[in-house]
Amino acid sequence: MHLPAPCCLCGVRTRRARLCADCRKCLADSMAGTTTRCARCGLGLAQGAACPDCSVREPAFDRVIAALDYVSPADMLVRRFKSADGVTYAPVLAALLAQAVRAQPSLAANTILVPVPASRSALARRGFNPAAELARYLSPLLGLPRRPGLVIRTGEGMRQASLPRCARMRNTTGLYRCIDRLDGRHIAVVDDVLTTGSTLHSICAELKAWGAASTCGLVLARTPYSNGTQHVSHHSG
Repeated sequence: MHLPAPCCLCGVRTRRARLCADCRKCLADSMAGTTTRCARCGLGLAQGAACPDCSVREPAFDRVIAALDYVSPADMLVRRFKSADGVTYAPVLAALLAQAVRAQPSLAANTILVPVPASRSALARRGFNPAAELARYLSPLLGLPRRPGLVIRTGEGMRQASLPRCARMRNTTGLYRCIDRLDGRHIAVVDDVLTTGSTLHSICAELKAWGAASTCGLVLARTPYSNGTQHVSHHSG
């Protein structure tokens, strides 16, 4: 039994793992409005529309599973998670992501969870890596192993949130390196938010170059398009 604790969103005391029933419904309703999604990157689309990203550039990842859309109230929840004291949000958010994964076609039995590595400056600023914390709690929930150090950063790079869409891919090219052969393994890359997909694309291209049989993204939130342009949120991907 969970002891009463403040809801992550509204602050009401709840026994339901830090997310009250009303806020769970709000989060579910925010996703329910998008019925059509790109089968590859998970972007919400108008009925019959082609994905503006995947139709131009084929991504290195095979599919994306997102727990939430980066819209209200989920965006507030994600921002709190990514703050300096947000590490305590990881268990409940990992549970939301695990629920989304279970609702999709099953991952391969030998899938490995690999968190997106954080930059040194981000680690110093927050004191933790949100993607690594999600993977840590997601692993036992899904019964899948994780390898936090399988992919490393080769440099700092610029903060993705400070860059326009066209510059994000250039910023991540060559920024990530796999340290081990992956012949025949299936890899699920865990991240907090997916925006342009440049980080996920770069990591998955590297993983496939090292022999991964398939790659997918497991992300807490997917940023939607708005009026033909992508909403720029304060995160990396």
